[in-house]
Amino acid sequence: MKQSDRGRGDADILLVSMLAVCASLIAFVVYARRGDLLLAGDAVAHINIARRVFDSRTPGLLQLGTVWLPLPHLLMVPFVVSDWAWQTGAGGAIPSMLAYILATAGIFRLVRDALQSSGFDSSIARVAAFLGTVAFAANPNLLYVQTTALTETISLAASIWAVVYFADFQRALAQGVDSSGINKAVRNCGVFVAMSAATRYDGWFLTGVVICSVLGVAWQKQKVSELRISLAKFVLISAAVPVLWIAYNAIVYRNPLEFSSGPYSARAIEAKSGAGSHPGAGNLAVATLYFFKAAKLNTGEGPWGAAWAICLLVGFAGMLIFPGSIRSLLLLAVPLPFYALAIAYSAVPLYVPQWWPYGYYNVRYGLELLPAFAAGIALLFALGLRASRGRWKLVPPIAAAILIVGAYGSIWRSQPICYQEAWLNSRGRIALESELGKTLRRLPANSTILMYLGDHVGALQYAGIPLQRTINEGNHRVWKQPSDPQGIWERALADPARNADYVVAVADDPVATHANLAGLTAIAVVHARGQKTATLYVARGNQTR
Repeated sequence: MKQSDRGRGDADILLVSMLAVCASLIAFVVYARRGDLLLAGDAVAHINIARRVFDSRTPGLLQLGTVWLPLPHLLMVPFVVSDWAWQTGAGGAIPSMLAYILATAGIFRLVRDALQSSGFDSSIARVAAFLGTVAFAANPNLLYVQTTALTETISLAASIWAVVYFADFQRALAQGVDSSGINKAVRNCGVFVAMSAATRYDGWFLTGVVICSVLGVAWQKQKVSELRISLAKFVLISAAVPVLWIAYNAIVYRNPLEFSSGPYSARAIEAKSGAGSHPGAGNLAVATLYFFKAAKLNTGEGPWGAAWAICLLVGFAGMLIFPGSIRSLLLLAVPLPFYALAIAYSAVPLYVPQWWPYGYYNVRYGLELLPAFAAGIALLFALGLRASRGRWKLVPPIAAAILIVGAYGSIWRSQPICYQEAWLNSRGRIALESELGKTLRRLPANSTILMYLGDHVGALQYAGIPLQRTINEGNHRVWKQPSDPQGIWERALADPARNADYVVAVADDPVATHANLAGLTAIAVVHARGQKTATLYVARGNQTR
């Protein structure tokens, strides 16, 4: 690449990043003013896991737990030190917003460089990359999700940049650049693959696919022996997170697959809910249809979503046909087989409102396919520009504008489906937590509360009560299996009056079912439609503590 082209390319990435900053901040202000940053239950859980690392009776990294991967929570920790940022949800939004900016820049660089290296004119590649970036960054569902503590945006950023550096590696081998350039590309690819794997489990699937792809490209170019040290480092970096996470579970929880089979795993939650088999369970074809439907709903309502789906499928065909690094864009489709397999065989439910059981659950997973949609429309646009002549040159831009404006306009008219999911599923929970929070706020400032935080930690967040004032399920030695009789949590359940000033028991939660509540006086009962009743007890005998 010429120095002038490189300079213009850097300026383009800076411009794209600045526009992403503006879009991110505008969306944040809109949703923050409406109080929507903590609508999603998982967002509340993520931000409080990060808070527990330092705000707990037993602070430390073990508060990260086992089911959710640690990187998003570690990134949130510096930002939730502020009580305001913790209570409003802003502390959880900051890493997501930064990831959104990074992902937007990554999509532009990936598409532009892939098109240029595959023979497209630099001006066409540049314009198509801008279009693909708009299709990605202007998505209303992504704009909402990036204002929350949900992990999808961080996952998107890490996976996009992993593909960026894989494409760099592929081009470096094809063009015969010096070994330092090859080593840098493969090393950076490994780092971002590891970040993806430390964020969501689809990153583990991506890890395997990218490792196979890197080794396959090196073998095809007969460079395996020459690059054996760099490739070995890449494999070690890429595979480190799954290996270390399994080891962590084995050492701490005495079960290497605790995250998959433990009491807080997706499989255990589905069994506990008693909801029965979800759509697509045991049926890969149906599971694929449900995930693809969710992806379409994240890009447009009704026929607009179908139009995006056609663009994606045609774009995939183009990626297969074209040689060079355009084929690397196929890695953006990795979420499709992963989530299809997860829905079919790993107790991961996904409901869409148009199909049985006609609900909203995990619809946001469809966002993971958004980079593939953006790359697909960019490729079609580039092909259209290259093929058109004269007055027909206006057809691709007009068609692209109609598709993006029409699809995203349809989403704004009916509200982004990720927002709808969060709002519909949170109404009862927020009603209960706000009322419970008002009750807890009236308690003495130095009082200790025995409470299970797995379901309604938002009540403490609402009341501004530090988590260290609670005795909760995280206050015990998790390596003591199957239980820790001397743990703070277990001792408080056995004798609340000697360990806590107040007890919060929500029907059927561990406090309600396992705590010795005999002799305690109920001083408040909190109800909310569709929610289990929460009872506040005052413990007796605290003077003996």
